[in-house]
Amino acid sequence: MRILITGSEGFVGKNLVAGLKNRGYEDVYLYDRGNSTEELEKWTQDCEFVFHLAGVNRPETEEEFMEGNADLTSQLTELLEKNHNQAPIMISSSIQAEKDNPYGKSKKAGEDYIFEYGERNDVPVYVYRFSNLYGKWSKPNYNTVIATFCHNIAHGLPIQVNDSTVKITFQYIDDVINELINCLEGNATKVDKFCDVQEKDTRTLGEVAQLVESFKESRKTLEVPNMGDSFTKKLYSTYLSFLPEDDFSYKLKMNQDDRGSFTEFLRSPDRGQVSINVSKPGITKGQHWHHSKNEKFLVVKGNGMIRFRKVGEDKVIEYPVSGEELEVVDIPTGYTHSIVNTGEEEMVTVMWVNEPFDTDNADTYYLEV
Repeated sequence: MRILITGSEGFVGKNLVAGLKNRGYEDVYLYDRGNSTEELEKWTQDCEFVFHLAGVNRPETEEEFMEGNADLTSQLTELLEKNHNQAPIMISSSIQAEKDNPYGKSKKAGEDYIFEYGERNDVPVYVYRFSNLYGKWSKPNYNTVIATFCHNIAHGLPIQVNDSTVKITFQYIDDVINELINCLEGNATKVDKFCDVQEKDTRTLGEVAQLVESFKESRKTLEVPNMGDSFTKKLYSTYLSFLPEDDFSYKLKMNQDDRGSFTEFLRSPDRGQVSINVSKPGITKGQHWHHSKNEKFLVVKGNGMIRFRKVGEDKVIEYPVSGEELEVVDIPTGYTHSIVNTGEEEMVTVMWVNEPFDTDNADTYYLEV
């Protein structure tokens, strides 16, 4: 299928082009500011579907609203009509089209052009009124408040929240792209005469700011954001896309002594804590037991032995472990346990515990195996 995309270098356009290529669509005409009217006329001759995403939302003058949103739409439909091309057309509009402001008026005018064009030529038209799109490749101080918050916080710049109680409905770019490709394939989500993206999240401005701030702090607290919440998961992905290119990595605090090291990696209030334990040859660690706390050990380098003894009994159970054959060993409650490096190199163990360490309630009792 030959697909024409206007505004191909914009936020939605870049994501759509990538999404289409990932789905195997390769015959795509890309129209943006750098292209000529002649190219647009040529592509409107044989394109089989049109994604009309081009537009402006922060021009230097109010007149540019109408030029970039309504006039270009009129030009596009005139070329399609001139070339007797009845390709279905999708247009990117905005919830602002319902409001009496220059941007909203220009978007409404573009909608009217499309609806009239569709009726006049018996062409399927799909009008999407998007609301506060966010995601990778968005622009700060242009596309959405989320882009601005993520950019500024990731770069150590201040953010401005005039009213933290204001509620905003957001739509994630990947959900938008999935819907647009569904539209291309004949499965658009219609709501009356408009189309819509079903996945939406409404949050207060204060909630968004607090979440993004927590993402930056998570490098210090090591807390994993709540990925069970769809909005938090998508917002975190967006935040990471704004990290400065010289700030992708961060150091962890290594607790080192003559036995090796112990380093906490990740923690969450409901999914526990992950740490990396390094033991030198011949070193034994552990020698304790828990009432309720439970762990999983995974040796990823070196060779060792994990030993268990049920509290109050004499029988010792041994589990040999090696980085050459990855095997998870559960550490049951009520068993004192230890892990010893039996090899000639450092042994590295990934350790998970079901709860973050709490000095006031450690639930850890020394007892040799």
